[in-house]
Amino acid sequence: MRSPAKVLCRALAAGAIFGFAYHRWLRPWHLHWGMTKEEKERDWPGDELVPNAASDQTHAVTINAPAAAIWPWILQIGQDRAGFYSYTPLENLLGCEMRNADRIVPEWQLRQVGDMLWMTPKEKFRGVGRMEIAVLEPNRAMILVPPHDVPPSLSISGGVRTTWGFILEPLDQDSTRLIMRARSEAVPRLRQRVMGYAFWEPAHFIMERKMMLSIKQRAEGARTGVV
Repeated sequence: MRSPAKVLCRALAAGAIFGFAYHRWLRPWHLHWGMTKEEKERDWPGDELVPNAASDQTHAVTINAPAAAIWPWILQIGQDRAGFYSYTPLENLLGCEMRNADRIVPEWQLRQVGDMLWMTPKEKFRGVGRMEIAVLEPNRAMILVPPHDVPPSLSISGGVRTTWGFILEPLDQDSTRLIMRARSEAVPRLRQRVMGYAFWEPAHFIMERKMMLSIKQRAEGARTGVV
């Protein structure tokens, strides 16, 4: 019969090995899933809004469609519009009341800088489940920031604390890289860092990867008539 001390030691050793492997290999992979070496090293639209970023999560996927065919799917995202093309059962467990659209809706294509992009129903969570469109370049980039009326959105440097960007980088006339980039100026405290490692970072990756693959499926399917 194993002693409790031996069981504890083995559990701690296994945890330490897993933690090292996660930090060394798994975390770098999911933080920059799909990115090439050149893409990791370059600047992207919206980076100027967080000039002193302490962290970023940037993901990429190639879509076999021109940027103009992908842009409408990005433009209509939002809880009150086309959803986020991700795992709606998980989103709805949190009360997001999300629905994903499988078609482009013309009335959802009107956006401008300063508009709010809702991630939860407007009447829930004191109305803070939203981000503000700070950059909007058609067929190129939509960059979201925390709304200015929900502190703290402004940083000491004059930029914003966080951004979440949707960027299209054409490869040729028939293919485009979709880059999704989240950057933060804040250096998390130990407790926040542990929560980030253990839950928020993996959760963000899982939901965002699904979103990107769903946009890819929709944009490519629309060209072939199969969505």
